[in-house]
Amino acid sequence: MQAIFQQIPSHYLVIGSSVMAVVMGIFVMFVRMRSAKKPVNAKKIIIPPFAMSTGALMFISPYFRVAPLQILEAAIVGMLFSIVLIMTSKFEVRGTAIFMKRSKAFFFILMALLLIRLVAKGVLSSSIDVGELGGMFWILAFFMILPWRIAMLIQFKRLEKTIG
Repeated sequence: MQAIFQQIPSHYLVIGSSVMAVVMGIFVMFVRMRSAKKPVNAKKIIIPPFAMSTGALMFISPYFRVAPLQILEAAIVGMLFSIVLIMTSKFEVRGTAIFMKRSKAFFFILMALLLIRLVAKGVLSSSIDVGELGGMFWILAFFMILPWRIAMLIQFKRLEKTIG
């Protein structure tokens, strides 16, 4: 697997992964807009971090391994980004069901986070190996999603007690 990635010029990998990040960002926007129309449950909140955790298998390959200090840096940045997501994710009760509250700011915040990530990837790709950078950005994304979803679950459970 590592040999395949080493044959591709690193700038193509950076461009390709950046395009995929934009596509995923747009996908998240549509999912978020659609999810506001359906009631939320604990399973819908918990599944994304579990599904994403399978991506940790990339670290089996030495190509994606990250130094301990870089793991810490990526995790801290991810947690800082999660604060913004936590602040914009609110629930509301409609009848006997709990729904995500639409936030006009969420779209702009997600776009800003995506832009920051793309700029950082462009800057860091000149000094950090592409595979290592991919690992760092996976860690960043995971540590952004995990605290956000935990906070959402806590908020959901508190609200659920008031209606049930």
